[in-house]
Amino acid sequence: MSNEKALFEADFDSDFEDVFAEDASDADLVAPANDPFDMPMDEDPGAIAEPAQKPVAADQPIFTMPDQNGGDVPLPAISIKVFYEREETRQMLEVCARDRRMGRATLEAIPGGIPAATAYMQQNPTPNLVMVESSAEAQQILGEIDALAEHCDENVQVMVVGVVNDIRLYRQLVARGVSEYLVPPFEPIQIIRAISNLFVDPDRPFVGKQISVIGAKGGVGASTIAHNLAWALAENARVNTTLVDLDLSFGTTALDFNQETPQTIADALLAPERADDAVIERLLAKATDRLSLFTAPATISQIMDIPDEAFSTVIESVRRNVPYMVLDLPHTWSRWVQRTLVASDEVIIVCQPDLASLRNGKNFIDQLKGQRPNDNAPRLVINMSGVPKRPEIPVKDFAAAIGVEPEIILPFEPELFGTAANNGQMISETDPTSRSSMAIDHMASVLTGRAVVQAQKSIFKKLLGK
Repeated sequence: MSNEKALFEADFDSDFEDVFAEDASDADLVAPANDPFDMPMDEDPGAIAEPAQKPVAADQPIFTMPDQNGGDVPLPAISIKVFYEREETRQMLEVCARDRRMGRATLEAIPGGIPAATAYMQQNPTPNLVMVESSAEAQQILGEIDALAEHCDENVQVMVVGVVNDIRLYRQLVARGVSEYLVPPFEPIQIIRAISNLFVDPDRPFVGKQISVIGAKGGVGASTIAHNLAWALAENARVNTTLVDLDLSFGTTALDFNQETPQTIADALLAPERADDAVIERLLAKATDRLSLFTAPATISQIMDIPDEAFSTVIESVRRNVPYMVLDLPHTWSRWVQRTLVASDEVIIVCQPDLASLRNGKNFIDQLKGQRPNDNAPRLVINMSGVPKRPEIPVKDFAAAIGVEPEIILPFEPELFGTAANNGQMISETDPTSRSSMAIDHMASVLTGRAVVQAQKSIFKKLLGK
C-alpha cells in the first residue's frame, strides 16, 4: 500500500452523494437477497402445474444471472481484518465468513472504522487483507487512509467500504494503493468475489463452472440426466464441457456414449500427485469437438480405496481446463461426496415423485442450503413422471414438501430413453423435439444463459440412420 498523495485532492471540495444511512436499501444488508433461508415458497397452488399441463419449451425465459467468467475458486489461507462502523456490515461479514469459498480464510471483525485500523496496525502484524469502512466524506477518508498507510506493509491488500459514490474518490484511493472500493448496497457474494479477485493465482486465473448431479435414491436416472445435460451444454448451448463419471464401479458413461476408453478417471485418482494438465488431457476421451469424457472403470474386480483428497485434487485439475464440468456422482454419502456437492457452483438433485425421493431429496436440499447460504439453492429435477398405474405424489405437493420448485419435469418416455441407450446416443440425437429433450435443453440454457441450438445431422449420418 502506497502513502503517496495523488494530484487532484482539490477536486473534493464539491458535495458528494451519500448513499448510506437513511436509504431504505440498508435493510438489504441484513437479509441478503440470495439467502435461500429468506426465500419463501410460492404458495400459489397454480405455480406448479401437473406434468401434462406444464409445457417445456426451449425458449422459456431464464431467470438466473449467468456467470460468464466461470466458477468460483475457494480463497487461499489468508487472514482478513475488518474494521467496521455499522452493525449491518458486521452481520454481512459474518455471512461471508460462513461461505464455502471462505473455508480456508480467517476473518476477524473489529469496530471503529479506519481509525481503529490505524491503531491496530501500530501494534500488530499486518494481515493479508485490511477491509475498512467509513461513512465520512472524501477528504476525511483520504486523510485517514494516508495515516493508515504509514503502518501497513507494502504488499497488504486494502479494501474500503464507503458511502461516497464518486469516481474521483475511487481514483484517489487507487493512487494511494487501495485495491478495491465498494459502495453499498451489495450482497455477500459480491464481497467474496471482490476479495477473491485480489488473491487469484496469476498462473491459474480460471476455473470452470462445476455442476454436480446426484440422485435422491438409486434408479431415478441421475446418470442419464447428467449425461444428457453435458451433451446439451456442449452441442446445443455450444460451450466446451467435460463430463466426469465418479461412479467408479458401476458408471455408465462409456456405455451411453458408445466409447471404449482404456484409460479412466481411476488412473488419475490412484496417482493424484501426477494429475497435471497434460496427464488430464491425455486421459480424457473426446465424444465430440466440444464434449470430453472422463469415464469410470465400471468394474468390481478391484476395490479402490481412494483418499478423499484425491477426488478434490483431480476435480480441481479438470476444472481448470474447461468452462463447464458436469459431475455424475454416485448415489452414496461420504465425506468426498459431501465436499464435492458443497464446492459445486450448481447442484442438481434428481427425484422421482415418490416418498423415498421426497425424504432423501429434502435431506439433500436442507443440508446443502445450510452449507451454501450464498449460492443458488439445489435445483430439483423430477424424472419419470407419469408412469402408468403407479401411484405418485402430485408435483405441487412434492414441491411444497421438499421446499424447492422443480426446475424441469421429465415425463415417462421409456421408448425414447431405451432407444437412445441401445444406440449409444443422447435423447437430443434420437428425438430433439421430445418433451424430455426440450426440458434438458432448457436446463442447459438456465445454467449457461445461452439459447440452445439443435445440432443439425449431416447428410452422411442421415444416410446411415444415425
